[in-house]
Amino acid sequence: MSEHAEPHRVPSDVDLSPAAQWPLLGLSARTGNLELRYIDDELMFDVAAVAARGVHAEDFMPFDFPWTRGTPLEVARSVLAYEWGKRAAISPDAWTIELAVLVDGVPAGIQAIDAKSFAVARTVETGSWLGRAFQGRGLGTRMRALMLHLAFAGLGAEVATTSAWADNGPSNGVTRKLGYSPNGVWLESREGKPIEKLHYRLARADWEANPAARIPDVTLTGTEPVREFLRIS
Repeated sequence: MSEHAEPHRVPSDVDLSPAAQWPLLGLSARTGNLELRYIDDELMFDVAAVAARGVHAEDFMPFDFPWTRGTPLEVARSVLAYEWGKRAAISPDAWTIELAVLVDGVPAGIQAIDAKSFAVARTVETGSWLGRAFQGRGLGTRMRALMLHLAFAGLGAEVATTSAWADNGPSNGVTRKLGYSPNGVWLESREGKPIEKLHYRLARADWEANPAARIPDVTLTGTEPVREFLRIS
């Protein structure tokens, strides 16, 4: 018997390109100058740099976990660690899809959705952030609407949920504008202090009936390979 094992022979018709091995690499949603694109390794560092330049005022915390506290390098590294962790943990039973927000091709932040038992529940949760330099332009509404189009029209979701702290006026404003219904108020801890969190729910029928939630001229790319990868029928 040879000391060297025979190499595994791959049929010549098997696609082993990066996009075939990791179909999320080809996922994007675009309308006008706005694009949501899956975060590959190169784009990840660019997005982390956006966060390092600032996401919110020092005396405010819009997130459950205060990952934006620290030096610019610490903030960037928090983004990298989080993104790598979410990528490594993805499976058909529980997944988080993190998409970079690109405005005229320039990274501006992240728009994400996550789901558990999606094949059964058909429910996604959205979350996002924008660098401070990109805030105040209406991008928060457009990028959430674009992600809702991807979730409902591209991935087959039936319900989208979201939440925000009660004092996060911009986030709650976007949610209400897009037609979500209130879905409970929970008292939670933010940086050691009690604060109310507002929860919302948007059903497919309500999304379809609300012109404010429907963004025109959307181009979805790569949804079918992603549906196969995540076993979404």
